[in-house]
This record gives sequence, C-alpha cells and structure tokens, in this order.
Amino acid sequence: MADADNRYVVGQSTFKGFSSRADQHNYKLYDFALIKQDLINRLSVRKGERVENPDFGTIIYDVLFEPLTEGVKQAIADDVTANLNADPRLQAEEIIVSEFEQGISVQATIRFVPYNVVEKLTFSFDENSTLRLS
Repeated sequence: MADADNRYVVGQSTFKGFSSRADQHNYKLYDFALIKQDLINRLSVRKGERVENPDFGTIIYDVLFEPLTEGVKQAIADDVTANLNADPRLQAEEIIVSEFEQGISVQATIRFVPYNVVEKLTFSFDENSTLRLS
C-alpha cells in the first residue's frame, strides 16, 4: 500500500460508505472499494439526469451509437477526466477510448490520491446502456 505520509494503515479504513450494490449481507464499503463504487455510480448516470446537478454524470450514453471519430474519442476522454477529477480522492493520469463489439471501452489510469496508488481500470459501456468495470 502507500507510505506513512499518506496516513494509510493496512486494516484501518479511511473512507467508509454504504452501497446497495455491496455484499448482500453487508452494505458497507471501505477505501478502494468505496471510491470505485462512487466512480461507477457517477459514470452510470447520463449527464443532465441528476436533479439539481445537471453537470453530474457522463456524455458517453449520448454518443454510444455515434461513429467513434477522433473528435468523439477526445470528447469522451475529456468527460471521463472531468468526472474522475471531480472526486478529490481521484486523479486521472491517462484515458484511452476505444471501440469494442457492442459499445465503447474506456481504459483509465487512475491515481488514488490519499494512498498514492495507481491502478488501471477498464469501463465498458454497451448498447444496453450498462456499465461494466474490469
């Protein structure tokens, strides 16, 4: 994990939260799992759908069936970067947008700021408007 400067001690949670998508018997999430779930929640909403917060969410669902031109790829990369950087616990380092058989794939290199840990995550958005994290 991270060094002592980041005040993270293995076995001691810094971030605690609740998710109805967590383990069926325990709805609590901690640290990395909570941060990832918060990001999934943010990227599961079409931009403009959230009440009183029209900037929350992503444009990906609006361009899912558009030709994946370089301009569209850049717009998606910019949007995902803004969504990642909107959470002070995250920092986008690299975003790669590509096509896969039924939709759009976004590979994101993310820094978990409190822990100074970098991880690559792949988000797949498919024609059924569902999001998968791998």
